[in-house]
Amino acid sequence: MTVEYTRLPSGLTIVTENMPHIESVALGAWIKSGARNELENEHGIAHLLEHMAFKGTNRRSARQIAEEIENVGGEVNAATSTETTSYYARVLKDHLPLAVDILADILTDSVFDPEELAREKNVIMQEIGAANDIPDDVVFDNFAGAAFRDQTIGRPILGTPDTVMAFRPDDIRRYMARNYTTDRIFIVGTGAIDHDAFVREIEIKFDSLPRQPETPPFMEEASYTGGDVRISRDLSDAQVILGFEGPAYHAHDFYCSQILANVLGGGMSSRLFQEVREIRGLCYSVYAFHWGFSDSGVFAVHAATGGEQLTELVPVVIDELHRVAESVDRSEIDRARAQIRAQLLMGQESAAARAGQIARQIMLWGRPIPNEEMMMRLENITPRRLTDLAGRTFYDTRPTISAIGPIGSLAPIDDIIHNLSFRERRKASAGL
Repeated sequence: MTVEYTRLPSGLTIVTENMPHIESVALGAWIKSGARNELENEHGIAHLLEHMAFKGTNRRSARQIAEEIENVGGEVNAATSTETTSYYARVLKDHLPLAVDILADILTDSVFDPEELAREKNVIMQEIGAANDIPDDVVFDNFAGAAFRDQTIGRPILGTPDTVMAFRPDDIRRYMARNYTTDRIFIVGTGAIDHDAFVREIEIKFDSLPRQPETPPFMEEASYTGGDVRISRDLSDAQVILGFEGPAYHAHDFYCSQILANVLGGGMSSRLFQEVREIRGLCYSVYAFHWGFSDSGVFAVHAATGGEQLTELVPVVIDELHRVAESVDRSEIDRARAQIRAQLLMGQESAAARAGQIARQIMLWGRPIPNEEMMMRLENITPRRLTDLAGRTFYDTRPTISAIGPIGSLAPIDDIIHNLSFRERRKASAGL
């Protein structure tokens, strides 16, 4: 498999990878713009635009868009994240021109009909209501909001009922004109695909994309704050997240944080799973994760448990944070590295997963990253680097707490901060 790369004179980037023995093509347009690029009065508009792109163009109605792709057995969808938006399709190789035409149509010629907009607003109202009813969604939204207080990066992607209902077609067009320009759009195709033919097709179909934004794209610089958000609800379980500031994508410690999250809580053999769930039986779910953004990040532990277990669970989690800051065995790093390598290679067996992987690499690093280079970055991680990172992460930044459910027994944040710093102060006083 060979990755081929072309940058058109318009500024549009096209990347393909031919995958032998695959009869389908996964393709999409990834835009380097998401919820973080919204102005103060645009909260939720990136997600609304993703919905409205499928609601009709000058050549196709919403129904025609759906029928044309499904008539050939294909599928089309989209997704909005904090920093990116993607529109993607999967079809058999013979129907690649149709998929390209539909994606180009919705990205260059959507009409944003007021009646369709009114209907879609109601759909999103239901989506917001459903999210507020799901404890997992609430605890993570509140976590982001507490970690990055009063910032666009910490706002829920869906927006609020007030902001969403206020949007008009021209608001969507202004956001699109500012962010959907050729220098911020990356077209990726994988599977049964010929690069040169794909480039010719894209160059024609996407020719009307604007080269320059009407006004400069907006992105507020992220500043991790930490904080504490708790919601008491009569639920069957309690959800709690304990987090800290983490490295950005381009930071020296980015890959180190991925390994640390894996060692601490990345699978059934991880420290948290074994100690908290298997040995002590304090929860039914516990894991660690690291979210990297372009200029910041968070490292956190999420646990779901009964409310009566919180009194014991949080101190045990904190104790594991202390332990990983003191020592990491080389075998743990090797196991984490093997898991990441397996995920990387298994993802390449799916054309759709591979297209997303390539798109992320292009947007973050400006080029596809060969597997060998990716693994070499992981090879340079040592136990000393991991313990050093853990110490700086868990002791040097104010924690973020997000919890929902029967959480009356959850310790106050000042007590959690004290427990986090106690062992470090003890080591320092002992001259260790």
